[in-house]
Amino acid sequence: MDQASQSNNFHYNRSLNQLAKLNRANMTKSAACMWKYVLGQKQMLGYQFRRERPILNYIADFVCLELLLIIEVDGITHDTDAAQEKDKLRDQELGSIGFTTLRFSSWEVLNRISDVQEMITTWVHENATVPPTGKRSRKRRSSDG
Repeated sequence: MDQASQSNNFHYNRSLNQLAKLNRANMTKSAACMWKYVLGQKQMLGYQFRRERPILNYIADFVCLELLLIIEVDGITHDTDAAQEKDKLRDQELGSIGFTTLRFSSWEVLNRISDVQEMITTWVHENATVPPTGKRSRKRRSSDG
């Protein structure tokens, strides 16, 4: 696949399809809460997020392609120095193709979901360069005329 077609498809990695599908079917409690209460059904300011999206050689927990924003919900396996170094390299590689990664711990999502939602909302307000697709501006007609 050439560079142009890869970037047009946001570097989707078809070879990770089955693993991503398995991950979607077996979401962690914290990821399920993030999806249900914050990101699913265009709840985040009208932007569409996808779950378990294969990008490059990784599977992003949640991604909004319009915003080039990845949201990761990290469990305790991410607490080790080695795992944090791996996450840092992953975030750098995804950043090199235009994505920003925001990371939240499972504990934050389960215990402070409103704070997590506010942090994501703030990021979107400060960084969004495009309006959400499919959101129509509603112009009201004057009944006078």
